[in-house]
Amino acid sequence: MTEDERLGLLDGDTPFWEGIAVMLDGGYNTSPLPHGAVERLGVPGTRFVDGPRGCVAGHGTAFPVSMARGATWDVELEERVGDAIGRELRSQGGNFFGGVCVNLPRHPAWGRVQETYGDDPHHLGEFGAALTRGVQRHAMACVKHYALNSMENARFEVDVTIDEATLHEVYLPHFKRAADEGVAAVMSAYNSVNGEWAGQNRHLLTEVLREQWGWDGITVSDFIWGLRDAAASLEAGLDLEEPFVQQRALHLRADLEAGRTSWDSVRRAGVRLLAAQLRSYATRSEPDPGPQVMASAEHRALAREVAARAMVLLKNEPVEGTPVLPLDPAAVRSIALVGRLATAANTGDLGSSNVRPPSTTSPLEGLRAAFPDAGITLVEQDDPAAAAEAARAADVAVVVVGFDEQDEGEYVGGDVMSDPVLTTLYPPHPGDDGAGAPQGAVMTAGFGGDRTSLRLRPVDEETARAVAAANPRTVVAVVAAGAVVTEAWRHDVPAVLLTWYAGMEGGHALADVLTGAQDPSGRLPYSLPTSEEHLPPFDKDARAVTYDRWHGQKLLDRLGVPAAFPHGFGLSYTTFEVDADVATGPGGDVRVRARVRNTGGRDGRHVVQVHGRRTDGPRAGETVVLGFAPVAVAAGASAEVDVAVHLGALGAWDADARRLVPPAAADVVLEVGAHAHDPAARTLTPTPAP
Repeated sequence: MTEDERLGLLDGDTPFWEGIAVMLDGGYNTSPLPHGAVERLGVPGTRFVDGPRGCVAGHGTAFPVSMARGATWDVELEERVGDAIGRELRSQGGNFFGGVCVNLPRHPAWGRVQETYGDDPHHLGEFGAALTRGVQRHAMACVKHYALNSMENARFEVDVTIDEATLHEVYLPHFKRAADEGVAAVMSAYNSVNGEWAGQNRHLLTEVLREQWGWDGITVSDFIWGLRDAAASLEAGLDLEEPFVQQRALHLRADLEAGRTSWDSVRRAGVRLLAAQLRSYATRSEPDPGPQVMASAEHRALAREVAARAMVLLKNEPVEGTPVLPLDPAAVRSIALVGRLATAANTGDLGSSNVRPPSTTSPLEGLRAAFPDAGITLVEQDDPAAAAEAARAADVAVVVVGFDEQDEGEYVGGDVMSDPVLTTLYPPHPGDDGAGAPQGAVMTAGFGGDRTSLRLRPVDEETARAVAAANPRTVVAVVAAGAVVTEAWRHDVPAVLLTWYAGMEGGHALADVLTGAQDPSGRLPYSLPTSEEHLPPFDKDARAVTYDRWHGQKLLDRLGVPAAFPHGFGLSYTTFEVDADVATGPGGDVRVRARVRNTGGRDGRHVVQVHGRRTDGPRAGETVVLGFAPVAVAAGASAEVDVAVHLGALGAWDADARRLVPPAAADVVLEVGAHAHDPAARTLTPTPAP
């Protein structure tokens, strides 16, 4: 390669202002973004397509958001989603998927919480690995945002301080799981960690990834603002600057001449980038699919299946001796459908994860299809009295409340664009004589961001109470990604269903669950607190923050306060009994054999969850997820399922050995149940293998 070709491997191929203009005019990532292509030598480069809820390029399948998919607790289902996304991405000419998001949401107000799977490291890691497996049959997968990215509004400025033990025990295991799965790439975060920007943080990019974990993939920056110093990023171990011709093109040659970086470092990054492409292309077994794969009937059906499987039934009380749900379409003659979101597709935020499906299905459309003989009265306006009047005259009332892209999501606002620290990262604009970016020249997404409250809008809470008072057969469907504090209204409502941002087939999936065509088998991938006071402190404008190990269910346990709904909770339309025993293999691997009996009159799906705690060491008393497995069981029947128990999830950081040391099996107590602290859980202690 020539020197220009070698340097060209290390950043995007599109001139900065040309790329910005395309995004402003046509939208973000409507076609793959190329990096490091060398046409003379037949090097394709990495051709980036974003995610994680589908193929952002073209008009593909909008799957439910990652948090919804995490609520299925089904990694085989997630691998199928990854396979579908990989096929669609290839049909658009992409070879690199930037959508394996496994950031741990320390606080549920994080604006992009919808892009990750839950707040338990083991659960997160297994889902990230599953999506990686599915995608990498077809393209390179990239896990992000490494590391400690769980604030949105301040992500370009905040410095996160953390001790080594907490970093490795809580905030990195899910990234290591993706690395161990063979993920092709790791994307660095915008924030700084212990005083150094993640995109040029040698400790994270080289010492941890390469030296401690032995991983040999490629590291890439987050877009536009992902590094602050071209030479420092290369020396720290960042291989690729994304997505345009920007800082490295401006500064790297001068940095090489000044000795701030070296051609050996250029070669090291270039070889990694070429190797990743060779590995990916060499393992492909199918030709690129045609455009007909985009939002195909098969992928739409998968999106509908996932959305229904993800919905979490939080409450389903009897009315006149019978639970409100499921509803019988043959018996329901009138429905009051209430809420501003009842006619909205609401597939998620409008940031970098936004998918552009050819069609969507709203709750109204789903109910009309499922209840063809029922009259549906729609009350969209914020009017509790009108909603109650409609509910009083109906057989059943469905209230759709929650959030949309205005309330939470990715945020790039005008305050970011006017920040002189960030504007210095742009090349000179052709129209301003090199003085910097003209006002508004870089795309902004001034909506969403971090939530300011975990409660529904006051009018939504009032409407839910008013409708339930008017009609005892009321179902409240909550559209959200992170935790919602429900204390102001949930006690007054007989049925509550968490429906998430459910994707392009969400309306049909909602109807599938309401009618019982699908058993509600979703389980919470986090806990719902009774008060925001039971969460870590959160300042969305903070410029410095310290992360400790206490969040979610672990923090509730430490405070000694009950959850409104504990981690892993979810109801079904049937009931289950679980018996279990545990065995330790000769290699020290621990497995639980669970026997699940469906004691009800309907077919259903159960999620066997193994929560565990140490009885020794500095992590004694912490309860975390160690394993899980979903299982379908017919009415009146039984089924057995094996659950691998990952004791490493309770590992303690050994500073001298620079690794996590798992506990001895005999020092762990297992709870095999339906959710954290399930009173019906079977308590087991593994014994050493003979």
